[in-house]
Amino acid sequence: MERRLAAVLIADVVGYSRMSEIDEEGTRIRFHTDLHELFEPKIATHHGRLIKTMGDGILVEFHSVVDALRCAVKIQQQKAERNAALRPEQRMLFRIGVNLGDVIVEGEDIHGDGVNIAARLESLAQPGGICISGTAFDHTVHKAEVGFSCLGEQQLKNIADPVRVYRVLLDPSEAGKVVASRLPRRRAIILATLAALLIAAAAIVFAWQWPFVPQRPSVAVLPFANLSSDAGQDYFTDGITDSLIADLTMLSDLDVIGHNSVFAYKGKPLVLADIGRDLGVRFVVEGSVQRIGDQIRVNAQLSDAASGDHLWANRFNRAAADVMAVQDELSRQIAEALGLKLTQSETERITHPPTANLEAYDYYLRAEQATRTGRRSRLLEALALFDKAEALDPGFAEAFAADAHATAYVWRSAYDDVLQSALARKRAYEKASRALALDSALSSPYAVLAVMQVVDRRYEQAVTSAQQAVSLGSADAEAHMALAYVQLFSGNHAEAGAAVDTALRHDPNLSAINRYTAGLVFYLQRDYTKAIDSFERARDGSPGNGDFVTPLAMAYVRASRLDDARATVAEGLRFLAGRDSLAAWRISNAHFRNEQDLAFILDALREAGLPEWPFGFKGNEHERLHGEEIASTVMGKLLRGKTEPSGSPALMQIERDGKAVFRSTTQMVTGTVFVNGDMLCEQSENAFGRADCGPIYRPANSPPETSYAYVNSTKVFYFSPVK
Repeated sequence: MERRLAAVLIADVVGYSRMSEIDEEGTRIRFHTDLHELFEPKIATHHGRLIKTMGDGILVEFHSVVDALRCAVKIQQQKAERNAALRPEQRMLFRIGVNLGDVIVEGEDIHGDGVNIAARLESLAQPGGICISGTAFDHTVHKAEVGFSCLGEQQLKNIADPVRVYRVLLDPSEAGKVVASRLPRRRAIILATLAALLIAAAAIVFAWQWPFVPQRPSVAVLPFANLSSDAGQDYFTDGITDSLIADLTMLSDLDVIGHNSVFAYKGKPLVLADIGRDLGVRFVVEGSVQRIGDQIRVNAQLSDAASGDHLWANRFNRAAADVMAVQDELSRQIAEALGLKLTQSETERITHPPTANLEAYDYYLRAEQATRTGRRSRLLEALALFDKAEALDPGFAEAFAADAHATAYVWRSAYDDVLQSALARKRAYEKASRALALDSALSSPYAVLAVMQVVDRRYEQAVTSAQQAVSLGSADAEAHMALAYVQLFSGNHAEAGAAVDTALRHDPNLSAINRYTAGLVFYLQRDYTKAIDSFERARDGSPGNGDFVTPLAMAYVRASRLDDARATVAEGLRFLAGRDSLAAWRISNAHFRNEQDLAFILDALREAGLPEWPFGFKGNEHERLHGEEIASTVMGKLLRGKTEPSGSPALMQIERDGKAVFRSTTQMVTGTVFVNGDMLCEQSENAFGRADCGPIYRPANSPPETSYAYVNSTKVFYFSPVK
């Protein structure tokens, strides 16, 4: 069974049964005349495929939802012109629904929710009108000469979740408008606010669509070369490159490639024509930085990628303290060389330095470099450097935003050895909130909040935050990937896929963790070729990181590559020293809104050979304790023993009221213990605050000092009660 994302158009005749009762033959003739003279030519012009007619209905599939909407508009406009020349009783009116969603392909036919939603939208349309879904709206706003009326979320028949619905305004005077429907005042205010966010995000996506529209200049800022004698100055040189990318990204009339894609060229021979072709840009910025004592020398040039012609070049010799002024001049001069006219807000944004404290800025650049490695040891270093930058300049919004992003990565990855889960969660929320209080126009903090909110299962808030991040950071691949992550775990696979596609247009070489997210999106869309490619890129982008090895196994299983899947699981377990398990996947991904999504992942990993418990622990069910036995064995007791695989000593003190503390040579966790069925559960601030449950066994022939075995997602604890 094949699935794919498709734009679906469904049209139906208004009052067909009534007209047939009056004149069955004439009605049928008029329908087929419209089908052959109106629908079929328009469908062909807009690259659609007529799937079938269904009585008085028409089902059409398009590769592009923009083509689908434009086709619908042309049909209704031309049909209105035809009807104007007919007597009222001869006029045939159509309702049309357009949706972008997942469809099931069987031979030449399609069906599934993508089709069903289009059918429900058609029934909501006015005679001679069009209704489209929110997913279709997000990709078509401002791409057709029409307006839209937001009807809010509608509960459609036989569709589980509410669907955003928009009525298309065909009157030429309404073109470009997006208005709210007349609803009770409070609801209307809420929906208008949400619609404004969606419109802004969709309009920006249009402005940055790929391939780039020819009349808009597009540019890649390649990593500046470090010409200082000290290789340790790379962080400073990279910081200038990133600041230039960030400044140019703020310009509404310019398309800019993101950090990950351009930094793939660092230290490599440069062939401008190849870079222009590979990244889809017309212009390339190159440069170098030399830092000698308190002085800096910056050279930069703008070139036409195809011809290699230099369009602009300049050299800046300044005191190091003037580095931000140099960055300001670089951005403005490149914009002028590209013929861009900056708005007042764009000019103010570029000329406003992030901080006046050079030492704070230096710490910030060092922290950013450490964060990008993704390595646990460097992440701990990064958080300390952010602390120093923020202490030196408490008004440094970008530092707080970057700190929140790094901390959220630690929390999301469950790197408790860097910062324990509860502390990381608290820090990320506080830093993101502080950044927005200092500068509400930053997109990154909204992206951080979105990811954290969806892990907390606050799905609607998460989607709103992610859409705000995209609205403020239209060319920020991180913002689009935050939206993809949120939509993925909220169960909105089509929206997640669209966000991944947009992120890839702005940054074709995503970071490892974003490639992992993209892989999950493609996997749940059943596109295993793309899933394998994304998971492989995630693995290759973070060598030696087992967290990005095991996911590849699930896609291999679905692609019928079972040997590769099992080899991949074995490799991941080697990197993670046996800590990976289905239990760990289950608890770290418990925020999937649709339980079947997580089950579809776990089933494949189980088939690939990933063990249920860490370190390959397997218990004998005949030796397993049940609820009452567990309670009498551990509640109100001190449990003394050892953990596997190291055999290091460990203690677990459990009070009668369930308060507990676990101590080993590497870990101390406080929380609450309770019995749930035949499982012992630990509830702490680790594991995203979720209960970590597992069985207890009493193995035969076990030594007196470790007569029981308790296992959950993080530990295998052999113990005996002391009292």
